[in-house]
Amino acid sequence: MASRPHSSRLRRALLTALVTASVAVPVSGAARPAAVPAPAPTALAPLRTVAPAALAVRYATTRSDIRAAGREALANGDPGRSRSLRAMARPGRSFLSFDGRAGGHTAEVFGDLSRARRIAVLVPGSDTGLDEYGRLLAGATALRRQLGDGAAVVAWLGYAAPATVSTDVLTTGRADDAAPVLRHFVRELGRAAPAARISLLCHSYGSVVCGRAAAGLDVAGIVLYGSPGAGRGSAAALRTRATVWAARGRHDWIADVPHVRIPLPFVTVGLGADPVAAGFGARVFDAGDGGHSDYLKPGSLSLANLARIVSGQVPSGEVRHA
Repeated sequence: MASRPHSSRLRRALLTALVTASVAVPVSGAARPAAVPAPAPTALAPLRTVAPAALAVRYATTRSDIRAAGREALANGDPGRSRSLRAMARPGRSFLSFDGRAGGHTAEVFGDLSRARRIAVLVPGSDTGLDEYGRLLAGATALRRQLGDGAAVVAWLGYAAPATVSTDVLTTGRADDAAPVLRHFVRELGRAAPAARISLLCHSYGSVVCGRAAAGLDVAGIVLYGSPGAGRGSAAALRTRATVWAARGRHDWIADVPHVRIPLPFVTVGLGADPVAAGFGARVFDAGDGGHSDYLKPGSLSLANLARIVSGQVPSGEVRHA
């Protein structure tokens, strides 16, 4: 009984530290804006093939939906959102899916998906939406260039990412909602491109989404980088046959976030064990000296190593088992 007050104080201290770290750290981008009205998108048939003709029809359909959402955004007094959508609808942009409602959900393809032997699915973290899409676009473009011919990158924004400065980012709630959507998308992509090697690249809160979605997914690798936790206690708890990789840049502030799970009366706060920590069970690779937003920076060691993993190669630098 004597340990109960100490335990209670410890739980309060951990919760305070977690909240402080999540709202006081330097972040890039503002909080997620309120959703802008958008029309319902065209109902798409399941993705059954990545044949060029089938993809061309799908890309044309989503482009039309993006343009319609842009017109509605302008009509509702949001010229900034309208400009973002007009850029997305330009010739040469390729979206497997688009829904402008509820803040916007997309899956954009970089490269020739019909010929890809290696496919990287990027799952972004907090503060990612249609109005902050430029960061995801830049990272996907850099990764596609690093991978070279025979590869494609899919930037998957298929969920309502939490704002970094919010209580949502402290729990797995958004990830639990996103997990079945990501699982369905990856399985559909795998059936449509059965010869391709698919990897999940999961940044920041996106690693929580991947951790909750991982069970049973037929992918070659799951990479957790800049992770506040995967919502699981270990790599084994992901229940996947994929190789689980983890990395953190040496100047990433996420290292200061307490990796805990604290059950409270109505919610569990915290995102679980540190994927780069000893005992988690991931293969830990060198991400260089970058910060939280630098993993896909052109010329970085982290980008080079992510591309090597997607290509089925061993990352350069130290690789160890956590």
